[in-house]
Amino acid sequence: MPIKSLIHDMRSRSSRAVHDGSAAAAAAAAEEAAARAAAEADCLSRSCWANMPQELLREVLVKIEASEGSWPSRKSVVACAGVCRSWRHLVKEIVKVPEVSGILTFPISVKQPGPRESLLQCFIKRNRSNQTYHLYVGLTNALSDDGKFLLAARKCRRPTCTDYVISLHADDVSKGSCTYVGKLRSNFLGTKFTISDGQPPHPGAKMPKSRSTRLVSSKQVSPRAPAGNYPVAHISYELNVLGSRGPRRMHCTMDAIPASAIEAGGVAPTQTELPLSSVEFFPSLPFFRTKSNRVESVSSGPLGSQKDGALVLRNKAPRWHEQLQCWCLNFHGRVTVASVKNFQLVASPENEPAGPQHEKIILQFGKVGKDLFTMDYRYPISAFQAFAICLSSFDTKIACE
Repeated sequence: MPIKSLIHDMRSRSSRAVHDGSAAAAAAAAEEAAARAAAEADCLSRSCWANMPQELLREVLVKIEASEGSWPSRKSVVACAGVCRSWRHLVKEIVKVPEVSGILTFPISVKQPGPRESLLQCFIKRNRSNQTYHLYVGLTNALSDDGKFLLAARKCRRPTCTDYVISLHADDVSKGSCTYVGKLRSNFLGTKFTISDGQPPHPGAKMPKSRSTRLVSSKQVSPRAPAGNYPVAHISYELNVLGSRGPRRMHCTMDAIPASAIEAGGVAPTQTELPLSSVEFFPSLPFFRTKSNRVESVSSGPLGSQKDGALVLRNKAPRWHEQLQCWCLNFHGRVTVASVKNFQLVASPENEPAGPQHEKIILQFGKVGKDLFTMDYRYPISAFQAFAICLSSFDTKIACE
């Protein structure tokens, strides 16, 4: 055998041996890590915390829940949920959804309907330099405070449309991210928008087939990123014959919410779990890990089985103020700067006279500073849906203004 061939053969065998050794070492490390995690879980399940009497544990957790009504002290409630499985189950039973409590505790809260009896006060900060928007829940009654971060959105201009990608992470806003929760897409004129949820809004929801969804499903940037795009609402802005001198006119069709949700005893679909991929990457509202990817609804079935149609929201018509010579709406002190972006949404009656339920403001949005806006919402829409509707107001309306 020639010397060159012998050297080449020896190098090939050496590289194969190194490769096989690395693979074996990696497999052994993975097995060791899995065994260690299983041992830790088993140890925790047999610890004194897991074996605490259920009656005593429930009494302690109920007192903690009752004593913490806002962030950052709310962290103790979430910390209790992360101790072990038995604690987690009890906390999930004790902590009420925002519809009842009016409090946002876990990340899934941003996908659940807001409180029935009052508006949940939030605000949006805009960053013009990088085209991002951050949503916070207010910690006080002030128009602006430090707040608690909820959602972030990034504006992406395309040749034929504009996308607003919405994420649970303030600094990782992309559709391929593990923290992706949904998006808002406009048409070329900025007069029509579609809100898409990253997970099914109710059992039986189907994702429309499109080229973009096929591409995301076949080649995701991250293997754990949710690839869903379920349309949950459509927003349209009507042509304003007065141009920029008059207020905008907008309609929101909430495809995932039945019109009966605003009536007494009415219910809206309520998601109960976030995908596992989003759990580990949410820095602001800590969340206990769950093995379930279940989506439940408090209603009897998907919207398609409802006899009535989808809930339709319209902007409340402003009145002309003779002394101020401008269009006015009563925001009860929550808005301080006049802007064409300001609006209030109420339920629109369908082929029937308006009732008291159609006078309640479901979402209001207004300007309080150069890049600071208030956003107040209530049942039956969620913080995610309200945030997406407000993002549509930021977009330029070529045909309306």
